[in-house]
Amino acid sequence: MTNPEAFIPLKPLSLHVLVALIDGPRHGYAIVKEVSRQTEGVLTVEPGNLYRTIRTLRQQALLEESDPPSGTGANDERRRYFRLTPLGDRVIRVETARLEEVARLARRRLAESQAR
Repeated sequence: MTNPEAFIPLKPLSLHVLVALIDGPRHGYAIVKEVSRQTEGVLTVEPGNLYRTIRTLRQQALLEESDPPSGTGANDERRRYFRLTPLGDRVIRVETARLEEVARLARRRLAESQAR
């Protein structure tokens, strides 16, 4: 079992791709749309960057190719679906906790700075 902390901190696009897969498998274009939705359009993902990131995340065993989700009617054989691995799930949980701690610290420091 690999230590999730070994992957921290995640690059921003890697983080968003993993977050996009929390709810289940998605194909590449659906990942792009979800990243855009979750960042309110601030982050746009070019296909080359997406598939380089997916390749890296697969090599790190954080995500894997999967079958289409059941009930989607997905019959386009060209679409490749990806899902989190158990390690990917642990990594996103560790990274989320780290980011929450950073945000908590920053809020406290800003409040202290404003009070001076």
